[in-house]
Amino acid sequence: MSDQSSQAEIVRNSLKRRYRKERRFRVYGMLAIFIALASLVILFADIVSKGHTGFVKTTITLDVELDSELMYLDDPTDADQRSMADFNAPILAALQKHFPDVDSAAEKRELLRMVGNYGANTISQRLKNNPELLNTTQTIEFLAHDQVSVYVKHADNPSYSIKLSERQQGWVDELMEKGIIDTGFNDVLFSRGDSREPANAGILGAIVGSLLTMLVTLAISFPVGIAAAVYLEEFAPQNKITDFIEVNINNLAAVPSIIFGLLGLAVFISLFGMPRSVPLVGGLVLALMTVPTIIISSRAAIKSVPPSIREAAEGIGASKMQVVLHHVIPLAMPGMLTGAIIGMAQALGETAPLLLIGMVAFIVDVPEGFLDSATVLPVQIYLWASSSEQGFVELASAGILVLLTFMISMNALAIWLRKRLERRW
Repeated sequence: MSDQSSQAEIVRNSLKRRYRKERRFRVYGMLAIFIALASLVILFADIVSKGHTGFVKTTITLDVELDSELMYLDDPTDADQRSMADFNAPILAALQKHFPDVDSAAEKRELLRMVGNYGANTISQRLKNNPELLNTTQTIEFLAHDQVSVYVKHADNPSYSIKLSERQQGWVDELMEKGIIDTGFNDVLFSRGDSREPANAGILGAIVGSLLTMLVTLAISFPVGIAAAVYLEEFAPQNKITDFIEVNINNLAAVPSIIFGLLGLAVFISLFGMPRSVPLVGGLVLALMTVPTIIISSRAAIKSVPPSIREAAEGIGASKMQVVLHHVIPLAMPGMLTGAIIGMAQALGETAPLLLIGMVAFIVDVPEGFLDSATVLPVQIYLWASSSEQGFVELASAGILVLLTFMISMNALAIWLRKRLERRW
């Protein structure tokens, strides 16, 4: 009896130790999940805290008298006259109506700097498009200078340095009390390309460039990846050559993305002489990077199709090609689409390979085709984040939020497609 009781005690102690290990394992797992979620929350909170003001613009609305004598302009349609005209003069005159004591040249320069550098261009374009507005008084909304915008949005934030003089701050406060300086949704961010001035910079050019690049990537990587996966899984003989190919496909999926940029620089630009900084070359480089991911996910989807489907199709006389085209691919397509979308989302966030092929260029115009100079959203964010101007820092954070929205949407679409189209066997 004593031997039995001692053995039972040993078993009980062993079970207690095992249960304690299981409880510790659960605690470690929960702690790891908590740390990951906390890090994610901190990251998102930091980005949102810095980027939400990027969706806000600061404007100055003035009643501007478009006096031809003041601007030295008789014919707004004449390009030569417009190039010599002084479009800043009516802006300064409109500001001086609110501050009549400003009379020295230095004070006038300080006052005029409150309006962004593109204020004169706003008047020039308006008169070019509507010459009949000459010698009339118009209410025009100007984008405030970046330093004014930083003061309006971050006057109480010590992490932002206010570069306005005390006199300029007083002017801004007075104009804000009058409602002349106001803030609103930054539609400029989504309607213009890049600019040297933060208040006038937008991401439309980068978004269009990203879409064009992604179209090229999808058009190349999806059919090539699907075809390669179908051949390797359904038709290729099992020998050393196919084993070698499979190993290298897995290796390519783990290769750093910058290597594909070097490959694109050497092959597409140096060897074939294709232009730099165009969506076509960017799409080709990202397609090289995305194909292995699509092949691996597509092969996994094909393997998930039960063998009974193939056997039943062959049993009624279907050829191998008919079995693959009519039964295997349609049933595996949800998994293939999921892998393709995830691969495209990964490609959308890539920056390193595109930097090497010149898509880091300063592009003002919105691209209209696959051979127009363009940049992409991650590169645009990189350029803004590396700038020393404070306005570009918040624009970079706002661009990150837009990029994250696209990537989360694509991953959500992949999850929805998988849930919507998958079949349980």
